[in-house]
Amino acid sequence: MDQTNTKGTAAAASAKPTSFSFGRLMRTYGTAFAGLLIVLVFCALSPDSFATWGNAVNISRQISFLVIIGLGTTIVMAVGEFDLSVGATASLGGVIAAKMAVAGVPIWLSLLAPLAVAFVIGYVNGYIVTRFRVLSFVTTLAMGTILGGFTFWLTGGATVFENIPESFGTIGQSEWLGLPLLSLIMVLFTILFWHIMANSAFGRRLYAIGGNEAASRIAGVAVARNKNVAFALCAALAALTGVLMASRLGSAHPTGGAGLFLPAYAAAFLGMTAFKEGVPNIWGTFIGAAIIGILANGLTILEVPTFMQDVITGCILIAAVIVQRLGRGGR
Repeated sequence: MDQTNTKGTAAAASAKPTSFSFGRLMRTYGTAFAGLLIVLVFCALSPDSFATWGNAVNISRQISFLVIIGLGTTIVMAVGEFDLSVGATASLGGVIAAKMAVAGVPIWLSLLAPLAVAFVIGYVNGYIVTRFRVLSFVTTLAMGTILGGFTFWLTGGATVFENIPESFGTIGQSEWLGLPLLSLIMVLFTILFWHIMANSAFGRRLYAIGGNEAASRIAGVAVARNKNVAFALCAALAALTGVLMASRLGSAHPTGGAGLFLPAYAAAFLGMTAFKEGVPNIWGTFIGAAIIGILANGLTILEVPTFMQDVITGCILIAAVIVQRLGRGGR
């Protein structure tokens, strides 16, 4: 009898991991599977327009801005905070770069200076949050309002496009080895920050802070300093996005980055349902941004009204939050 019970227990134990593994597989890679399903649907509906190499290259160029700004939101989410000023920071970065180029400043300095300015702004965000214990929602929302007003003052509310040198558009409009330089920059930054977050001591500290800030402080982690740097990197990546957008368009609008705010967090939340359960991660954000970009591209090809893209993006964000919550504790 004991032997029978032992065999039954062993059989149950061997069956349990199989069921658990399937559920874990769906929770971990369900978003990636959904992205693949979306691609297959659009390929079936519009094979001549969607399922082409040229359109794939075009999608990679389109999502490059979303991926780069999404990397920043992922970093600050890793420490359990949010930066609501990324859209305004991207707009400011593009305007500063365009203004400097028009003024005759060397192109390399016009492209890099906005990143340094944004890094300082992001560090100030982090300092206010950590030093005065102010909610990051409130701090960054206020900072975004300030930056928006400053950008309008700087441009007079008008688009900056007159007298911009042609060299300003080199990064945003050129190709290398048949691929857009923007796409290559996107992949480079994704790999770079994946390495930082996954394999460096700095990345491990950020995840430790996001997992348990009190325990991290007891363990000797400089919580405030690391959070400040996370906010600073987020702002710098947002400004880089704005600079690349201005280079691509050959102009800079005072609200040019505003449309990236919601999709950036949608991509990051989607990323939390891909590869890791409920954890902000770089490649997950990349996949999330790709899904959003593919949806926008496919719906445009199918001539779906543009306002529906905003509706779908919002629905995706809500669904991602719910799935992420269920994946962490709802089950």
